Amino acid sequence: MSWTAAAAAVRCLWRLRTGALRPLSAYGRRISVRFYSLGMTLDNINRAVVDRIIRVDHAGEYGANRIYAGQMAVLGRTSVGPVIQKMWDQEKDHLKKFDELMVAFRVRPTILMPFWNVVGFALGAGTALLGKEGAMACTVAVEESIAHHYNNQIRTLMEKEPEKHEELLQVIRKFRDEELEHHDLGLEHDAQLAPAYTVLKSLIQAGCSVAIYLSERF
Repeated sequence: MSWTAAAAAVRCLWRLRTGALRPLSAYGRRISVRFYSLGMTLDNINRAVVDRIIRVDHAGEYGANRIYAGQMAVLGRTSVGPVIQKMWDQEKDHLKKFDELMVAFRVRPTILMPFWNVVGFALGAGTALLGKEGAMACTVAVEESIAHHYNNQIRTLMEKEPEKHEELLQVIRKFRDEELEHHDLGLEHDAQLAPAYTVLKSLIQAGCSVAIYLSERF
């Protein structure tokens, strides 16, 4: 490599480190990543645990976005549309954060992303076709599963040198609390009046458990 090329490579790496160079996410969007701002580094974390957590949470937030997209496609012009949009906007923020963490910690996305794209939208649209109660039942089931999943991750990180993972813990705690807000909004908007609510909720949560298991590993 020539000295000119080497110097250019060093400048590029420095710009990436300082956030001046904005890499692409797996979906072609520009991501602002500032490595220097993270207390967590690639050297002082439990890589196996962090990789699994970031990969599955990224997949989960992506799936949640697709669910809300499906619900909005059916119910966006109804009275419950603004409620769904508000929850969706928060999920977009969640996904953006995990996009950043994927790049910062060099975590590969699950190979199942195309599948979750289709299944998430179908689940959102399908339950919305049952009416606002069906959409809210879906929200309650999914958000309850995600909050439970986040609590498990918090316990795991607390058992593995929590001071090294404090920033990730803060992210997960914040997102868990917002998922619980969505859960409560679903109940406030008549989720329990959905047809066969208990059965529907159980089926969706079983699907969530399978999705979590697969996304952690693949």
